[in-house]
Amino acid sequence: MKWFKRLLIALAALLAIAAALPFFISLNDYIPRIEQEVSARLREPVSIKSISFAALPLPHVTIDGITIGKTDDITLGRVTLTPDLFSLLQSTRIIKAIKVDSPVLTRKGIDTIAALVKSESARAPQQPPPVRIENIDLSNAVVMLDKAKLGPFDARVRLDNSASAADASVKSQDGKFEVLIKLDNSKYLFDAKAKAWTLPAGPALVFDELTIKGVATQNDATLDQISARFYGGTASGKMAINWKEGLRVEGNLELSKLELQEVAAMLSPGTRVSGKLDARPVFSASATTADQIVKALRMETPFSIQYGVVHGVDIQKAATSLIKQRSAGGETRFEHLSGHLLVEHGSHHFTKLKIASGALAADGRVSVSPKKELSGRINAQVKAVGTSANVPLNVGGTVGAPLLYPTGAAVAGAAVGTVLLGPGFGTSVGAKVGNWAEGIFDRKR
Repeated sequence: MKWFKRLLIALAALLAIAAALPFFISLNDYIPRIEQEVSARLREPVSIKSISFAALPLPHVTIDGITIGKTDDITLGRVTLTPDLFSLLQSTRIIKAIKVDSPVLTRKGIDTIAALVKSESARAPQQPPPVRIENIDLSNAVVMLDKAKLGPFDARVRLDNSASAADASVKSQDGKFEVLIKLDNSKYLFDAKAKAWTLPAGPALVFDELTIKGVATQNDATLDQISARFYGGTASGKMAINWKEGLRVEGNLELSKLELQEVAAMLSPGTRVSGKLDARPVFSASATTADQIVKALRMETPFSIQYGVVHGVDIQKAATSLIKQRSAGGETRFEHLSGHLLVEHGSHHFTKLKIASGALAADGRVSVSPKKELSGRINAQVKAVGTSANVPLNVGGTVGAPLLYPTGAAVAGAAVGTVLLGPGFGTSVGAKVGNWAEGIFDRKR
């Protein structure tokens, strides 16, 4: 058994040497050279705080405090590289794992990475590649997009022999969002799921459940299945994204029984409307950068809202108070509101509007400018003293403070009718005559 004891002593000595080795080897002297070479490759300034080597539990190199870019566009808290020691004598060195702790990536950092990937793909293929990475792990990662923040999340990527991602996963640390990606020939299949998840960019919509499935390539992505439950309703549809030259998005959705009160206020601040929405929006946008895509959005849809309220304006009161030039405040309750919406160049155009609610019926058109200014015409049909009056109303003001006021012809006709026939019936008949006369002149024009 002496040989066994000697073997144990030898192993213990080797472990002791391996544990003590990092204290005698300093890699910090190589930092200036590494910073210079990486900066030249990325065409961005690179800074490294420290580099250390450890032999246990497996030989690995740890790099602390990496920053890339003049404004710290990419920061990496700690990077640990675990090499395959047997590959160091071969033409292709293998990094078995790269673990990155607390990386922070900005929009400019994303552009830097995209430019690097594009330049690398344009290079002539090398046989064999000098370095091959097998696994990449990100922990506590954050992406900063202007005012939006994605994360923190954890990501795992496994690469094949050609340096392509064989499969990957991204999971938020709160467990509310997860994406699984798998390589299928030259395409990537992805499956995203979310529960009680808040949209990180744009309006802070909260999804009870969200599922997205699709296929992606280097230049585009097709989302074949989009389904969601949120705000008491459902949504389903498809979308295609292309980023080969600029960014282009197009798709369609079907919305059912969506409660509007919270959603409308988030999509358009100042808008106050409630009810259950059904719609079938078709949308598209094309822009040079992602931050311009919202301004370039074009969308149109028929819509129908059941049993709701339009706050800030009382159509019936505005139509029956013809002597007053302007009417603001109040609310309009309806059983059914329908129409067609076109969103283009930041403006919203509501046409074919129809409102039904007991003694009130209305139709017309309303436009909202990019500055939230209102314009348009509402034709209100109200009952007054046993007769029905059709009163044309101009729309003005802003989304936050809408105004309704009768047209000049309607006011003049109502005044004459009141004088000739008395209030009530005379006012109603006069308004009708004024409206009829105005219609003749409008058609002539």
